[in-house]
Amino acid sequence: MASSEPQPTPAKPHVLLIPYPAQGHVNPFLKLGKALHARGCHVTFVHTEYNHGRLLRARGPSAFDAGAEGFRFETIPDGLPPSDLDATQDIWALCEATRRTGPDAVRGLVERLNRAGGGVPPVSCVVADGAMGYVVHVAKEMGLPAYLFFTPSGCGYLVYLNFDQLVKRGYVPFKGALARHVRTQMGTRADRTLKRRWVAEKSEDAPTGVHTRTPYTYTHTLERHALDAIRARLPNTFTVGPLGPEVAPPSYLPSLTSSLWRGDDRCAAWLDGQAEGSVVYVNFGSITVVTCEQMDEFAWGLAAAGCPFLWVVRPDMVRDGGGWKLPEGWEEAVAGRGITVGWCDQEAVLEHPATGGFLSHCGWNSTLESLRAGVPLLCWPFFSEQVTNCRYACEEWGVGLEMPREAARGEVEAAVRELMGEEGRGAAARRKAAEWKEKARAAVAPGGSSQANFERFVQEITGATKC
Repeated sequence: MASSEPQPTPAKPHVLLIPYPAQGHVNPFLKLGKALHARGCHVTFVHTEYNHGRLLRARGPSAFDAGAEGFRFETIPDGLPPSDLDATQDIWALCEATRRTGPDAVRGLVERLNRAGGGVPPVSCVVADGAMGYVVHVAKEMGLPAYLFFTPSGCGYLVYLNFDQLVKRGYVPFKGALARHVRTQMGTRADRTLKRRWVAEKSEDAPTGVHTRTPYTYTHTLERHALDAIRARLPNTFTVGPLGPEVAPPSYLPSLTSSLWRGDDRCAAWLDGQAEGSVVYVNFGSITVVTCEQMDEFAWGLAAAGCPFLWVVRPDMVRDGGGWKLPEGWEEAVAGRGITVGWCDQEAVLEHPATGGFLSHCGWNSTLESLRAGVPLLCWPFFSEQVTNCRYACEEWGVGLEMPREAARGEVEAAVRELMGEEGRGAAARRKAAEWKEKARAAVAPGGSSQANFERFVQEITGATKC
């Protein structure tokens, strides 16, 4: 006989999101959090205490005021000494510190949330950054499903997936003449070609035994071959990117922001005054640091190129003591056609009709946002998978031109002119960028691969919590 007693309402799935505490990782995690919340999940987003302080200084309390029930923020320590600097922390020190102190901090946070009451359901699953793998072990100890969210490109992750085999087989660290060659050619096309050859030869020997389910943030159509290689090893993989307006529109929880710097409000009005497709947007990302000499060369190269430009110069971008000042006479030389800002809403800039090219470090967020907007790339990669993204942008997808690593003002001028030219390689890259823009939009549209995979991921989360 069926009971006539009213049944308790199942608790909402409660997803704990733990990004690596750097701008390029926090951005896609916040988009993921909004998209999950829009589909009925209770979301707790975890910042480090350091980044929480930066957000408060940049945006005030509104940065954490969702204006909706069921989206909350928590903080954990990062293991580094307290600081109120408005700058990206040392990445290597941060990695070591979070590995050391993170497990206890996450364990304590889950226990605290589970005791919270007041309408806060118990944590039902954890989504951690791919660079925060220790969280998986904590979740397993606590009986929670764990997912890794990889914010780099698929092609970049495929390289990472092969690293331990490269070491075991003696390919790295480099030795003898090869080491001397790499030291002198680091960052050049020759070095990237060499790395590419290793990956092609050794991809079948990549490590096995990864048991976490993994959603990736890139378009399936864009990186089909890399994804196929990854799925051969990790079959339960979700391609959920790009996480754009179709997944979580800007009008959804608009007060929530992930920017650790305050954006410059002049950008939109300045772009409105420029001709369609005429502006080159210059941004080297949230981590890259350069020398004063490099900044001077870029400044004069941009001035000589002759086209309008919007250049993001972060407060912490120059590593030389004393910071960097605009060269004497430069502002007069670019008056009316050039603007520098400390930070901006990059997606808004790339989507603006006046933006016709993007001089970029080729971080994955920047690359993907450029592709979504249909803006060709002038690639100047620095480290990590940026060089891999550059290779794919230039040689596989046809949307990029590569700039020499040690670019002086003459090289900068020539490269910008080529990118923005009406003929030649720049025009060809512009046509390919327009094609990839349509493919990216198709992937996240209803019925598209990324949209369907995201819905499947949500179903798995709700299934795991029996809702």
